[in-house]
Amino acid sequence: MKMRYLYLLTLVFTATLLQGQIAPNMYYVQFTDKNNSPYSINNPQEFLTQRAIQRRIKQGHVIHENDLPVNPSYLQGVAATGANIHFPTKWLNGVTIETSSQSVLNAIAALPYVASIKSLPQEPLKQMIKEKIFFSEEGIGDEFDPKLPVPNQKTLFDYGSGYNQINQINGIPLHASGYRGQGMVIALLDGGYTGVNTHIAFDSIRQNGQILGTKDFVHKGGSVYTESSHGTAVLSTIASNRPGQLIGTAPKASFWLLRPEYVLTEHLIEEYNWVSAAEFADSVGVDIINSSLGYIDFDYPQWNHSYSHMDGNTCVVTIGADIAASKGILVVNSAGNSGSNSSFPYIGAPADGFKVFSIGAVNAAGQRASFSSIGPTFDGRIKPDVMAQGQGTAVTGSNNNFTFSNGTSFSSPVLAGMAACLWQARPNLTRHLIKQAIMQSGNNAGSPNVTLGYGIPDFVAAKDYLTSIDTGQQPSTRLLEVFPNPFINEVKVLPFTYTLLQIRIMDLKGRILQEVSINGSNTSRIEQLLKELGAGVYILNVRTEGDAQTIKIVRN
Repeated sequence: MKMRYLYLLTLVFTATLLQGQIAPNMYYVQFTDKNNSPYSINNPQEFLTQRAIQRRIKQGHVIHENDLPVNPSYLQGVAATGANIHFPTKWLNGVTIETSSQSVLNAIAALPYVASIKSLPQEPLKQMIKEKIFFSEEGIGDEFDPKLPVPNQKTLFDYGSGYNQINQINGIPLHASGYRGQGMVIALLDGGYTGVNTHIAFDSIRQNGQILGTKDFVHKGGSVYTESSHGTAVLSTIASNRPGQLIGTAPKASFWLLRPEYVLTEHLIEEYNWVSAAEFADSVGVDIINSSLGYIDFDYPQWNHSYSHMDGNTCVVTIGADIAASKGILVVNSAGNSGSNSSFPYIGAPADGFKVFSIGAVNAAGQRASFSSIGPTFDGRIKPDVMAQGQGTAVTGSNNNFTFSNGTSFSSPVLAGMAACLWQARPNLTRHLIKQAIMQSGNNAGSPNVTLGYGIPDFVAAKDYLTSIDTGQQPSTRLLEVFPNPFINEVKVLPFTYTLLQIRIMDLKGRILQEVSINGSNTSRIEQLLKELGAGVYILNVRTEGDAQTIKIVRN
């Protein structure tokens, strides 16, 4: 029997105790610059781990000024006014603070490096006990005992009740080939992880040290193993390793468990928390972020997002998510659960991001779940990007049991975990190319739309696709060499002949985008045409009277 999954019900009795932990007087302080910072982009090891630096190098991303931490003297100046510092954000160049004093605010506003102060009002908790908008369509089924037998599966690993959600995206062959997430690091951004430190589903990742750390971006210094089991269920779709009960899509990956979301209220400060958490994830070198969160409506209606905000450039959390992706992280986010019986059926933030991988939900039969949010974005882009099982998804329950749950909160991590295995198989490729391969393998890739996106991926097809373009230029006849490939902004073309060349630049469907004839000594024209391409995968066809060469070109 289905029932509403009201995460708040487990928390109401502790509301009074928690009331003082989220203050009603929160603000965001925007700084003007990062002048006279003690940090330098020439010494990134002072603020980024080696793993974070290597991820940038591997994908061709330079250290940027927004990588520099907020100037510590600015933070000290704000703290000296009497404000309580919460979490700085280097990408936005600001900090969230708490104060109940107007004189403190006046003193902060007078600081020469403060550009503005934004109020993020939060009323007392007792006035806000209600179900969160994003969780409103997430349902849970009857729990099943982990000792109950599950029908035998002809697979190397017994996935238990999780069999369909990985088989649907053809991920089992990757596991059978040894790709189970080893060496990949995934950060979860969620509302709490009660039971992860005790549930049998996570025995394996606890014993093997696969939980690399935790950090609470709601309660400074708090424990993430409190307040909500939403993140626990999300994690289980990736990390559970209980043969015959539930094996997740990347049970050998490593994890950071981060909490930017306060499950008892919905306030704009949570978007700033999200950005601070993503910055932390970046700094410790994660490969993938899974965020089963979305923001549309708030407890203060004046902060509500309209459809026009879903343009990839407006919401704070979306801006942060796209910056995270620009650092080489694959940012995977739930599309949302407002697709049915709603005046706002569209995806929420940050799923509207240009670089964010937005995941909708289907049922076990591959049909779109009615609650799964739809596109397009306000500026007309197709969203969601792809689909995975988010209706009847096998997840952890309470008391060492397992259950089934509904929501794009669960389709997103199913996909994120499998993406980790795919990336493990092709570790030298970029997050953009991993995303592109998954989309191109979708069963709706030929005619993507705003309800299914590119459809349900086939991860074997995605791996084959990536294998075919890993180097892209190893023909017996070499007329040109393109490097680097993949490229971001700059690209060079080296000729091996100076005869007349017929050049065609085509998309993956074979459509000719550009066609020119040049002398082999004048490759600058080809370079210019390649620089004019948008991000994606292209075919460069080169011909002379007697030879031909085909090069697959990737622009990130």
